[in-house]
Amino acid sequence: MKKITWIVGLFLFWAGGAHAQSKHLLFKTAFGEFKVILYDFTPHHRDLMLRSIKDSVYQNALFNRIIENFVVQGGEHDIDIEKKEAADPLHRKPRLAAEFDERAFHKMGALGAGRDGNPEKASFLDQIYFVVGKKISSADLDSLEAKKGIKYSKEQRKEYLAYGGQPRLDHDFTVFGEIYQGLDVILKISQVKTDQQDFPLEKVPFTIVEIKE
Repeated sequence: MKKITWIVGLFLFWAGGAHAQSKHLLFKTAFGEFKVILYDFTPHHRDLMLRSIKDSVYQNALFNRIIENFVVQGGEHDIDIEKKEAADPLHRKPRLAAEFDERAFHKMGALGAGRDGNPEKASFLDQIYFVVGKKISSADLDSLEAKKGIKYSKEQRKEYLAYGGQPRLDHDFTVFGEIYQGLDVILKISQVKTDQQDFPLEKVPFTIVEIKE
């Protein structure tokens, strides 16, 4: 009961800001459905996601890397991207330039774009993840500020200290949306059993549709 109350409270906390954005998505899974907002202040990642849905990039997609208390990752896997790019005779590595914004950070339920170790921190074109982070302390944030050379805003600190997340990913991976309804579904998915490489032992498919509101 306590966990459910916390989740409901988290939805209410996000509801005001989430609906101010213009594009909403519905994710359908065997564990249930959840709704996602795409941020208008990360327009290139927002538009890429919308194009990907129209082009069926995420048709028959899988959540294929699951780490409890960290992230649930889906779309094209790092290994498959690496193989495809290695086989390309033109050595192309298409990426989308990073979009960092103070309002977009790795709170619980945040939607981010995966990437490799490229120095520009540019995103893969068809890999996403959701944050299912852990509790964060003031000492954790202070340490990360010193290590990363950044400063967390009052809003970010308040969110991280109240609900947790993965602040160590901030300014390294682009966040371009968040779950505003159905966070409990992604939390259930994050508890799926996996092998030593974080692959789920059973397939976890998902589909995405844009919500026309």
